[in-house]
Amino acid sequence: MIPDSAANTVAISSPHASVLIVEDDASLNELLVRQLQQRNYQVTTCLDGQQALERLSKGSFDLILLDWMLPEVDGIEVLQQLRQQQDTPVIMLTALGGEAERIQGLQCGADDYLTKPFNITELMLRIEGLLRRCGARSAVADSVLSCGELKLCHSRREVSVAAQLLDLTPTEYGLLYLLLARHNQVLSKPELYLELMGRPWTRYDRSLDMHVSKVRKKLTAAGFDARRVQTVHGQGYRLK
Repeated sequence: MIPDSAANTVAISSPHASVLIVEDDASLNELLVRQLQQRNYQVTTCLDGQQALERLSKGSFDLILLDWMLPEVDGIEVLQQLRQQQDTPVIMLTALGGEAERIQGLQCGADDYLTKPFNITELMLRIEGLLRRCGARSAVADSVLSCGELKLCHSRREVSVAAQLLDLTPTEYGLLYLLLARHNQVLSKPELYLELMGRPWTRYDRSLDMHVSKVRKKLTAAGFDARRVQTVHGQGYRLK
């Protein structure tokens, strides 16, 4: 049963990671709540974008499921405002399945993108994979990786260039972590898709390219030579 209020926390006895669902389709909202609750997630739901922004102003979550086409404030605007304050992992759920829409969602800071109608098992696997990669459920080692003035502190999940902190999404952070951890090694696209997005690589999926492009722009803005994040034609990417 859908909660009476448009924003309601579903309390469970053994909380897992916290998930915010922003979805105006009541039936889908109910299904997502039930599926997540069965897996011991702590769930909060909102039925429009404005209420989502109000809820996000009061606290953070481990992950957000965000519909694109929402009343009051659409999902892209919610995502853009969120990224000004938080780096919470976001999976966009939308009926807009075109390449242009996927690119726009990723450009605005989404970590993953799932087109409706989707398989609920696939969604749950993507949620689990994204949370695992972002370290929401486990402690991480206090390690520091570096390449010149580029430094990554894994325990604080911070990346800096000459002491200037970079504002990265969880997927961008994960990409830099892998590149730094395997400095000078080529990471293949199939490997990166599984590690970063929890799904197999397909020839026409440009999600990874978009994340790499955004990382390069942020490195350049911070004064790091982004050409060191190299595209190895026909193979993948490496950090030199």
